[in-house]
Amino acid sequence: MFEIVKQWYQNKFSDPHSVTLLLMLIALVGLLYFLGPFVVPVLVALVIAYLLDWPTAHMQNVVHNRVLATTLIMLLFVGVVLALLLGIVPVLWQQLSNLLQESPHMIEKGKYFLLHLPDDYPNLITEQQVQSFVTTVESKVIELGQVIVSASLTSLKDAVAWLIYLVLVPLLVFFMLKDKATLTEGIGRLVPKDRRLITQVWHEMDHQIMNYIRGKVFEIVIIGSVTFIAFYILDLRYAALLGALVGLSVLIPFIGAALVTIPVAAVALFQFGIDTQFWTVLIVYGVIQALDGNVLVPLLFSEAVDLNPVYIIVAVLFFGGLWGFWGVFFAIPLASLVKALFNAWSTQWQEGESVSLEQ
Repeated sequence: MFEIVKQWYQNKFSDPHSVTLLLMLIALVGLLYFLGPFVVPVLVALVIAYLLDWPTAHMQNVVHNRVLATTLIMLLFVGVVLALLLGIVPVLWQQLSNLLQESPHMIEKGKYFLLHLPDDYPNLITEQQVQSFVTTVESKVIELGQVIVSASLTSLKDAVAWLIYLVLVPLLVFFMLKDKATLTEGIGRLVPKDRRLITQVWHEMDHQIMNYIRGKVFEIVIIGSVTFIAFYILDLRYAALLGALVGLSVLIPFIGAALVTIPVAAVALFQFGIDTQFWTVLIVYGVIQALDGNVLVPLLFSEAVDLNPVYIIVAVLFFGGLWGFWGVFFAIPLASLVKALFNAWSTQWQEGESVSLEQ
């Protein structure tokens, strides 16, 4: 066993390039793990800068000035964000407040529905099973309420930090876009001059990350808008809030869609009962999810994601456990990075084997 591990190590890491790349990755992971909360503004700025780099480059071709192009794109971006904050966020906040006020009544109605199931289906479910389930749900609701209250108090404490981030992040994005060439050159000085393996991995990941971030933004907007329109046509309450939740759920592959099904089904059940309209809402929601997974995702991410669903779920759980929301958001790019590393090391090992055979 030891000989197998030793041979694998010699094959993969006998080249100094491999060791350098591995050490850089370990240092980066350690930096993010121990200083994660402090570098959040930088991560957010990097995501936005990746998103805006493509339109900035095209604008630069028109105005022939990087600073002017960056300024115009940033003004447009800030304008869109302000329009969303002033136009959509108040509607979502109002619907969320109404939903929270109505939730006790919804819970009581759901409890009444469950307690009468043994009378309607005595051969399928017993009163003891229903009572046990209701007790469990009530305890979980109480725990959730405590978590929400605790999170609200914490968010109040962090309000000043968020205000500072609202100023720092746009400034970071502006300078990242304006000084992209200078920053890239500076980072290049920190790595060895002979960096063939690092360059190979970086070029592959740079293209994938850009496509992934841009694709995710388009997916959120498309799925959220389509869901809102569908729920609005079906006269479902809180259509805007549920549409936003469904749109944001695509940030967590597979798991997000399953979690958001709960509020969608709960609102539909409370409003329509077990009726044709209830099943229509669930069918429409299922069709949207099916089209997202089988049509939209392949179109948007055909060049960015080539991973088995099992690897994606494992990546979401692993990186989400390490870095929370940002770990979930970057789970697929990070999994792609791991894949790119193994591909690079395998290619290098095969080249080394070919050279050895020729000699």
